Order: sequence, then C-alpha cells, then structure tokens
Amino acid sequence: MLLILPTDTYRAADFLAAASRLDVDVIVGSERRQMMAASMGDRAVVVPMGDVDAAVGIIAALHERRPVDAVLAVDDQGLMVAAAASEHLGMTHNPPASVAATRDKAALRARLAASSVPQPDYRVVQPDGRISNAAAEIGYPCVVKPVSRSGSQGVIRVDDRAQAVAAEDRIRSIVGASETLLVERFVPGAEVAVEGLLGGGTLEVLAVFDKPDPLDGPFFEETIYVTPSRQPPPVLAAVEATVASATAALGLREGPVHAELRIGPRGELTVLEVAARSIGGLCARALRFGVGVSLEEVIIRHAVGAGLDGLRRETQASGVMMLPIRSAGVLERVSGLNDARSVDGVAGVEISIPVGRPVVPLPEGDRYLGFIFASGSDPADVELALRRAEASLDIVVGAPPGLATSDRRLER
Repeated sequence: MLLILPTDTYRAADFLAAASRLDVDVIVGSERRQMMAASMGDRAVVVPMGDVDAAVGIIAALHERRPVDAVLAVDDQGLMVAAAASEHLGMTHNPPASVAATRDKAALRARLAASSVPQPDYRVVQPDGRISNAAAEIGYPCVVKPVSRSGSQGVIRVDDRAQAVAAEDRIRSIVGASETLLVERFVPGAEVAVEGLLGGGTLEVLAVFDKPDPLDGPFFEETIYVTPSRQPPPVLAAVEATVASATAALGLREGPVHAELRIGPRGELTVLEVAARSIGGLCARALRFGVGVSLEEVIIRHAVGAGLDGLRRETQASGVMMLPIRSAGVLERVSGLNDARSVDGVAGVEISIPVGRPVVPLPEGDRYLGFIFASGSDPADVELALRRAEASLDIVVGAPPGLATSDRRLER
C-alpha cells in the first residue's frame, strides 16, 4: 500500500501500526523527503500533493518498479492525489471530481442542492464580493467560512453587518484575498458526527457521535465526541439515510466518510459537512471494532480488499475530548496529567503540542492542544470522565514573543 502521509499529520503512527498488525507492506508518500529516505529506497517517495498530475506521474513510475495494491490518503491534503492515482492505475476508487467537491465547500453545497439534500441556505462570495451583502440576502445570524479549509479554521458566526465586515477582514487575513468564501444561514440545534465506510456506493455507518457541548459560535471549537449517540432511534435512522443521500449526491463510492449534521428541535436534519476521509486528529482512537480492532485497520482492510468479516463497533460507550487552545502565546506548562489519567474511565491523555511551541486558537489556528480518551458503560459516564480529566489539567500559556511577559492561564 502507498500511504500518503503529510509531514504534519497527527495520524502517521496509528496508520503505520495498523498496517503492521495486518502485515501490509507500506510505502510512505510525503510532500517532503523523509529523514531516513536514503536507506528506505522505494519505501519512501516524495509526492507533491499540490500538483496532482505530477504526483500521479511519480506514483505511476513507482508502480512500475514496485507494484502497489492500493493508494490511501489519511488527511485532506492527499485525497485528490490518492483518487487520481487510483483512477490512473485502475484501482477501486472515488471519482476525482467527487473528491474535489468535498474539498471545496461551495462545490459541495452545489452538489447537495442539486439532489435536494437538506443543508443551510447559502451564498458563494467571490474574492471581489462582499460578505455583508450575502449575509443580508440570507439573513442573520449566519456563518462565514473559507471554501478550502477544515477543522473550523476561519469559520466565524456573525450576527449583524458590522460583525460581517469584521469577519471578512479577519478571514481574508487567514486565507488570503483570492479565496472564495461561503456564507451560510446559521442552523441551531444539536450536532452529530457520522463515521462511515463506503463500498461500491453503499454506506455502512460505523459510529454516530454526539457533540454535547453547544457549537453556537462565534468560533466553532469542537471539544467532546461521545458514541453511541443518545439521539432517539428514529432520528438516528434519519441521520444514516441523510448521510447516504449526501454521499450519493457527491458521487462518492469507496472508502471512509466523515459527515457532520445539525438536528433541529423537531428532528429536522441539516448537512453541514461531508469529507471523503475518516475522523481527524487522534479522534479515531475512541473507536474499536470487534475485539480491539482500530478504525485504521478497518480502513486499510477495505482499501486492500481484505473484507471486514462483519466487524462492528465495540458495545461499550467511548469518547474523545479535543483540548482547545483558549489564547495565543507559547505553551509553557501542562501539569495534572497523572491526575487526568487516573480519572475512572479515562483511557489516555495525549498532549500534541510540545512545551515551548507557539499555540494559536481558532479561527486562525489549525491544531488542538491535545486529546483525552475515555470509555465506560454508557455515554453519560464517558462524558463525565472526559470533563473530570480536562478539569484536572493545569495549562499555562505565556504571552507571545514581543508582548508582556506575564503568564496567562487558559480559562476552562
């Protein structure tokens, strides 16, 4: 398998470990040369993820020397390369145009609209357009976002014209003046995330996560994910059917899918996002299938045609908390880790930004401070364990270089 791993991905270790457990030979494709590349031979290859045609040529040449059975991208950056290379080599794949639609939020909205999939009212704002004009057309409150980013980077809720003007300036400072922006009507309600796997265009839902913390803005930091969902069975059935309709509208056919939806007060559903990849960060560690099988193993088994043998998610509840960054600066200290890890039900705590490194909150930032994992007999117990573990942490961020040197403690 050619595994496309951006150098800044969280997920390299988990996918490589999964491939090892499955006895799958891995060739690592990254946008920069690996430190050990000289000794790895064709087990490491530079793949220019920003130039799909060039990347496909490199992968085709590699395939001539060392045939590969699958090309798999683990993060957004490599999805177009994986789809195009798989198509070129005649492998089972998602159509590149369908993957491209998931990487451009305006294109995604257009495809969903063409198939009448429920989604927010929206307007596309070209680089020479004005957010305030689009927002006035669909009505406040609304959400402004760049079409090409993920992880809530650059996403801002606005409630009036003044906020819309300020949000446009702020988002442009993040993504540049040439980026197309999207304005969507804000949809209130509970939010769920769906993890699924497509085979031949048929969706199998692997897990539905509740997001118990309200996501009402002005920024949209995700924190807690807990599965199984506590939504009523009829709502969950509708969620699964709606995600299946969305993937069909996009033309997706193979591999992992991650979708996010809002559930209104009367159970009405609104599709917010659909991605042709699995859940981001280290969140996949909250899922296990069969007897301890990871989500990465499930994805690799599907990619190489090994079959899933009826694997289902473990019956116990599980969850993850993404530790948000509350203020900009330099991470000076994280204490209380042992206390957090000793909370009943907590399975692990990972701090993903080293002490001494800069930290940047949303909407400018694109990383989380870390992850807490928990499992238990029911979702309420898991949620409580995650909150208790987070409360045990003492995180200190110092002022950015050039500003006042007094420490600023992150507010919980």
